[in-house]
Amino acid sequence: MKKTLVTLALASFAVLAFATPASAHNVVVESSPTADSTVTELPAAFSITTNEPMLTLGEDNAGFALQVTDAAGRFYGDGCLTVAGATLAVGATLGEPGSYTLTWQIVSEDGHPASGSFGFTWAPAPDAPRTAGAAEPPSCQPGSQGTSSPNPAPTPADTTGAGHAEDSGTPDIPLQTVLWIGAGVLVAAIIVTIVLLLVRRRSSAT
Repeated sequence: MKKTLVTLALASFAVLAFATPASAHNVVVESSPTADSTVTELPAAFSITTNEPMLTLGEDNAGFALQVTDAAGRFYGDGCLTVAGATLAVGATLGEPGSYTLTWQIVSEDGHPASGSFGFTWAPAPDAPRTAGAAEPPSCQPGSQGTSSPNPAPTPADTTGAGHAEDSGTPDIPLQTVLWIGAGVLVAAIIVTIVLLLVRRRSSAT
């Protein structure tokens, strides 16, 4: 009887462990341009794509940022962020040839922020379009390049493309996580009920 109780207890712990999924942060799996690449033609947009969808809580894309700067720290891009599933993008502009840095910040689907950055080289043809950089992050308004962006400049936790920022508060718990927890509690309750029935039956038998 004791062996049966121990086995059921271990099974209960195992079910609960698997019922609550691990909290995994999004990591970048694709980008435009790619890290450490040499760009010869201006892309339609700067973008990053992660392994999981991102969490958006409104049309203002609060908590998200994607900025491109040159070696002098001047900003490029039109400031118009779009979040579509697992992809964050902004309209692309670049200036004189040289080294540039793309810095990003997102909110993972589990509610945690993540950020990172990588470099690339701009080597356009002589007749390629070029845009003067701005002293401040551009905002998504016609003719407003150089004004303050509604999205603050991200501070990368690392430069590997998969850094994690400090939690700024209690994150929203995704519905999927709540369902998993509920399922684990239900299974644990069923196991406890079975144990009680076996104990009662054992007592009646003696």
